[in-house]
Formats: sequence, C-alpha cells, structure tokens
Amino acid sequence: MPPIRAPSNLPSLVKSAFTKAKQAGDLTYYPTQVAVLEANSIPFQLRFSPSLASKPKPEKPKDKDAKPFNPFENPLPSMTISDIGDPPTHVLVLNKFAIVPEHFILATKRVEPQTHVLAKEDIEAASACVRAYAENDQDGGKGKEKGLFVFFNSGEHSGASQAHRHLQMLPIERMRDGLDKTGEGEGEDWGVLTDKLLSHPKLGTKLPFAVLTHAISSNTTPEDLHTAYLTLYRRAVKLVFPQKNEADIPSEGKAEISYNFAMTNTIMALCPRLAEGTAIRDREGNEVGYIALNGTVLAGTALVKSEKEWDALRGDPGMLVGALEKIGVLSSPGAGERSGNL
Repeated sequence: MPPIRAPSNLPSLVKSAFTKAKQAGDLTYYPTQVAVLEANSIPFQLRFSPSLASKPKPEKPKDKDAKPFNPFENPLPSMTISDIGDPPTHVLVLNKFAIVPEHFILATKRVEPQTHVLAKEDIEAASACVRAYAENDQDGGKGKEKGLFVFFNSGEHSGASQAHRHLQMLPIERMRDGLDKTGEGEGEDWGVLTDKLLSHPKLGTKLPFAVLTHAISSNTTPEDLHTAYLTLYRRAVKLVFPQKNEADIPSEGKAEISYNFAMTNTIMALCPRLAEGTAIRDREGNEVGYIALNGTVLAGTALVKSEKEWDALRGDPGMLVGALEKIGVLSSPGAGERSGNL
C-alpha cells in the first residue's frame, strides 16, 4: 500500500468546511468562557459552556436489535472534508458538536472498534494530518500555536462516546481562542501539555496522573511511530497491572485498559485511565456537579457545563488537582519522562 498522505492544504480545507457547515446549520459550535488554573504549578485551561448542557443526546433505537446510529458512516457531504489513503483507509469529517472551532475527526472507512489497539494505518493517517498542519506553519517558528493536537479515547473510563474507531483533531491555534495573547493576561503561560513535557521532562513528576511519552520527528517512519505507540500502550498496561509481562501484552485486538493517547508533531503521549471523572463540591462540601475528562486532558484542558462547577473549580483550583489524581494511575518519578526519541 502506498504511504498514507493527507491533503497538503488540509488546514484551509478544514477551515472552509467548518465555516460552510456552521452557516448551513449542519454543525453546532458552542462558545465558551475560559480561565487558566494552576494544577501543581502546571497551567490548565478550564472552559465553561453553559449551552453544552442542552446538547441533544443520541436517540436510542426503538427496536432493541436495531443498529445504533453511527455518525461516521455515510456522513453528510457538508461534514466530509476528505478521504485519506489510496485506496481510502480513513475519512476526515467535522465534529458535529464543536467546543473548539475547526474540530475534526479521523475515522476508519470500515467500521472498526474504538476499544481495540490502534493499527499502523491509524497512526500513519493521524501523523499525515499532523504533518500537513506542521508544513503549513509559515509563521516564523510559532509552531506551538499553528500545529495540530490529536487525541484518542479508548475504553469505558477514557471519555469515549462512539464505538466506531476515530481519532480527534484540534488545531492548536484554535485551542487558544479566548486566551490573552498580549503577554499580560492569565493565558500567556498555557501551552499544550504534551509539548511542555517534551521541553521540560521533569514536569511529568508534578502531574497528578502518570503520562508516558515518546519524542518523534517529521522523519519518523510510520512503522517506528506504531512501534512507539505500542511501547507506550504496553507500559501503560504494566502500570495498571504490574504483574503482567510487557512482552506478553498483545499488539492487536481489544485493549486491556482504558487510556487516552495524544500526538503532536514532536511527541506521542499516553495515559492509563481508571475513572472518567469525579464529583465537584462547593466550599461547604455540597456536590454541585461532575467533571468528566477525555483525551484533551493531555493538552492541559478541561470542560465544565454548569456555572456551579465553573465557580467551584475557579474558587478552589486544588479541586482540579484532586480530580486529576482520581482519573489515572498516580504519577511517580519517571512516569512522565520520555521513553525514547525517534
């Protein structure tokens, strides 16, 4: 099979498709308020979208034997960006409910399980999208703001919501929407967490949950990328089940743990998950809501849907640290350090 490539003009294709689909009413964009909290001295972006609470839930089939609705099977033409691969192995579609503008998705053309270990073609297709964004960065080295953040949710504790295998894509520049770029506001220190772990490896020891990382480059081959992903996955399984031998952990089939995976143009990261989220309480100890975290936690972001949750977390950032401690394996020296370079 020829190398999997993404369109060279992918950023402009995504931007144009998002604008047209939004204007046509085929997707919904949920504006947010944003604050940056300190979690163990690490800047975490907290967003609040009150309208997200009214997001429509997928209708359950009236016939219990009917196949659940699959948003990635036969998507609307207005939501489709491009096929990937020759012959096509994946399709790029817009996210129907966007918190970050230009949020799009890489889904397998054939229905594959979200709970299975990623195949080489999945990693290769995701990397092709990342490279398309990196190669379109002509802004004098400000790649941190112009790149692509890819994340994958797998398993019941990961924040996954669709059974059809898909990786999600967020333009990093759009992840900064609402943050103060003047250098004087609270958002000046925020940056994608995985990239910070690469430039400051010891930062991983401050994280409340274990994150495994591997440095990559534009020259890393698809085979080496997939090998690195499998290494991270096996190490994560070992963190959850210390008695297992890494060499005996299968490289395909159903994953043995819940986890989040992320990729940028310089790093791959993976964190095992033991819980999707936790309750949020006010200063009096009353439960006011629940914070659920998905793969965007590896970017250093979190989302709440109610004002009570928003106020509680901003009033006590330590509560965010407590939530992060409960979602995964507790961090330990070396857990956030690089496993190698490719």
